[in-house]
Parts: sequence; C-alpha cells; structure tokens
Amino acid sequence: MDKSTQEDFNERSVVEVPASAGFWRKFLAFFGPGLLVAVGYMDPGNWATDLAAGAKFGYILLSVVFFSNLLAVLFQYLALKLGIASGKDLAQACRHAYPRPVTIILWILCEGAIVACDLAEVIGSAVALNLLFGLPLVVGILITGLDAFVILALQNRGFRYLEALVGGLMFIIAGVFVYEILAAKPEWAGVAAGFVPQPQVLFNPSMLYVAVGIVGATVMPHNLYLHSSIVQTRAFKRDDEGKAMAIRFASMDTAVALTIALFINVAILVLSVAAFHGTGHQDVADISQAYQLLSPTLGAAFASGLFAVALLASGQSSTLTGTLAGQIVMEGFLDIRIRPWVRRIITRSMAIVPALCVAVWLGPGGIGQLLVLSQVVLSFQLMFAVVPLMLFTGNKELMGCFANGWFIRAAGWGASAIVAVLNGYLIYQAVCHV
Repeated sequence: MDKSTQEDFNERSVVEVPASAGFWRKFLAFFGPGLLVAVGYMDPGNWATDLAAGAKFGYILLSVVFFSNLLAVLFQYLALKLGIASGKDLAQACRHAYPRPVTIILWILCEGAIVACDLAEVIGSAVALNLLFGLPLVVGILITGLDAFVILALQNRGFRYLEALVGGLMFIIAGVFVYEILAAKPEWAGVAAGFVPQPQVLFNPSMLYVAVGIVGATVMPHNLYLHSSIVQTRAFKRDDEGKAMAIRFASMDTAVALTIALFINVAILVLSVAAFHGTGHQDVADISQAYQLLSPTLGAAFASGLFAVALLASGQSSTLTGTLAGQIVMEGFLDIRIRPWVRRIITRSMAIVPALCVAVWLGPGGIGQLLVLSQVVLSFQLMFAVVPLMLFTGNKELMGCFANGWFIRAAGWGASAIVAVLNGYLIYQAVCHV
C-alpha cells in the first residue's frame, strides 16, 4: 500500500473494531455499510419495475428478481473485497490504473448512472410527498435536495449516525411490506412457482424490457463504487489476517442487508400481483395509480397510506446514499478536494436539476414510464463498472493473496456476460419491433 493510499485509508477508518472482541461484537462493528448499499436495491426505481412486472406478468418475473439479487451479492462482495484488500475504492483504482482520458470517460458514464438512479429516487420521494401531503412535485423535489445537508450534519457527528438513519428507514420499509403482504393474502403456490426461470422471459420483448429494468434496478453500478469506499470506514489491523477478518464480516453484513432488500423487492412484486394482476388492473405501472388502487382492491384501510410512507422512506434513504456515492465518485476519479458542502451541492444538483425539468415537462403522468426507463439505463451502464471491478479483483499485484480464485473469476465473468447478453438482446428486440 503506497503512502497516499495509506493516508487516505487512515482518514476513512473512523469506526473502531475491537481486536479482541468476540464474534457478535465484531459483527456489530462491521454492520452498517451493507445497509447503505442495500437501500439502493429497493429505491423507487425498483418499485416501478416490480409494480410493472407484477401487474402485467404475474409472478413469472420473481425468478429475475431472485437472480438479480444473486448478481448483487456477488458484485458487492467483489467491491468490498477490493476496498479492504487494496485500500482503494473502485474509482481510485481506475484513476491509478488507466490513462486520464479513460478515467474521465468512466467518470462521465458513472455520473450518468448516478443521475439516472437519483432521478428515480428524487422523483419517488416527491411523489410520496405529493400522495401524503398534496405537495406539488416541484416542491417535493426541492425538499429532497436538503438531504445533502443531512449527510453533512450526520457525518460530522460520526458515520454511525448516517448508518443508523438509513438502517431505521430501511426497517420501516420492511415493516410496512410485512403488513401489506398479510393484507394481500397472495397465492403462495404461485409465488413459489414464480421463482422457477421461464424461457418466455427472453422471447417476449415487453417482458424482456421489464426484466432488464429489474436487473438494472437491482445491480446498480454506483453501488459498487460506494461499497468499495464505505467499507473502509472500519479501523482494523491492515495485515493479511486483519483483512481476511474484515472481508469475512463485511460479507456477512452485505448478505444480511441484501436479503432484506430481496424480501422487499419480492414483496412489492407479490403485492402488485395480488392487488392488480387478477383484478383487471394489469396496466398499472405508475406508483401514484398503485397508491390509489391498493386500499380498494385489498380491502385494507391503511394499505395505501402505509405504501406512501414506505415510498417516502425508500426515496429519502436512497437519495442520502446516492449523494454519498456522487461524492465518492467525484473524489475518486478526479482526485478533487473541495469543501464538503460545496461538493454535495454539486453532486446533488446533478440529480435535482434533471428531476425538476422532468417534473415540469412531463408532470405526474409520465413519471412511471420514466422510472422504468431510468433502470434500463442503469443496466446498460453496469458493464463499465463491472469489467474494471473484475480486472482489479483478479490482479494479484493489487490484491495480493486476496485476488480472485478460479471459481470467483468464472462466476464473475459469467455473470458479466449474462448482463451483456441481456442488454444486447434487448437492443436487438427493440430494433426489430420499431
């Protein structure tokens, strides 16, 4: 580890890990970064794709949700391993490895992915504020911009406060969907059958479009940059033994958090099937429309209101982590050191300004389609993060004894190829059906 990397690692390591502590104390010390990453896997963009999938196609795309979660676990494991073993996050590793023009291109592509993701999150929060309090979309979008200052305040007090806030919002979402599923009374045999992959997903253009949107909404490129950085907030002994311990506990943290995210994504799709697919509302893909129909179709008085509360919690937690990811990406790729509040205003504006334009131009009517489209854009951007991640984590000079073995290399490159083929096939279907 070079001197500059060592200094940066020391600066980031703010959460002490007791060296002599038992299993549970160490696990709790490492528990947190996975939650910050997991909220990105259940943001309003996921809601839009899951609602569209369930309402139109029933349970059949549950297999895609499950497969996407497996991809997420694999890629997030590689991201955390890169951060712990090398002391560099993914953006920093790209800056050190590639020529400046390549780095700039990768930064622009990553910022595009963050804007696409933030667009969904900001609009989702604004829609939730509109549903709960009647606020216009433009006002709701401006309110979500305050999250940049919330991050600044919480980080000044300690990174654990930010993790606690996001974790609390995440568990509110999970609690709401436990209630919603109990109220929906889904057909559990159909749910189980939905986890079995069906070939028609690949041959139905509209189904494939939503499926790729689910992959894009689940495996988010900016989450790889985020995770490889925030996992370094833990202070542990930086020899091979210490790194092995950190990778082990960080992997457990990630597995627990992404399991919660999987439950929520499955719950949204199952809820959509129960409320809309079999009740003559197969065209529901808009969050506002789902809100209006939930309580009448389920016969549960609180279903719509709690749905909006969970949407607000989802949007706000996701915008917090999206802003943090924007900060990490800008610093990592460009090596820019500016005042934290200025940096956060810049990264937040990259999402707020496009969201305001969309709200003014399209209004509430076009929001649902835009959310699904934003997730497809994320899926196309994914390869520009995954390929460098695979190359870096397989590099023994960078990773030492933690470089990927043959099994992880095969799984990682295989998963990358699947994502690439899905995207290519989607383009082919789109061109053939113009």
